[in-house]
Amino acid sequence: MNYLEALSRRYSVKKFNGEIIPKDILHNILESGKLSASSLGLQPYEILIVESEEMKRKLIPAFYNPSQISTCSHLIVIVAKKIVDDHYINGYFRHISKVRETPLEKLDLFKNSINQHMSQKTQDEIFSWAEKQAYIVLANLMYAAAIENIDTCPMEGFRQELIEGILNIDQETEKVSVTLALGYRSEEDHFQHMKKVRKPNEKLFKFI
Repeated sequence: MNYLEALSRRYSVKKFNGEIIPKDILHNILESGKLSASSLGLQPYEILIVESEEMKRKLIPAFYNPSQISTCSHLIVIVAKKIVDDHYINGYFRHISKVRETPLEKLDLFKNSINQHMSQKTQDEIFSWAEKQAYIVLANLMYAAAIENIDTCPMEGFRQELIEGILNIDQETEKVSVTLALGYRSEEDHFQHMKKVRKPNEKLFKFI
């Protein structure tokens, strides 16, 4: 299946069949999230993978439409950071130094420019920026899943405080941005038979 066929087949599943995704396929999908583009390379988010049936059951009340949670194989929760401080940035550059085998002092110019850039942002601006990065991850996860013939449903319809309480999220420093259910579509989900509706090219694309 090529990528256009995969994306044409994709839709937001309303009910999965409960089958568990093989570990190697799940690994590939998660790697696509790891490899996502990220502003300044900072990856200001964390990706939680809910796989235990017990935790999925606990999370059901946090969602306005719980059918996906009760039937999916895995639930991915993308948590965006509200604070990107010197401690976080210093850790990022220590990691660069280790991976690229580059002395830290050679990275000072880049690090100082990032520190200056981030110091000029308010906490609300930092979270808005971090959340945009989280949605890039979401898109890559959905695309990779489609290529792997895995079905998905992205969801923003959840009770914020409830989901963050269940997942022990530090609400002072981070926030759940979006979730993604993964699995295999149920034969009972009639939405899979509906034609995909998108804007025609002449209303969507404008060549300048």
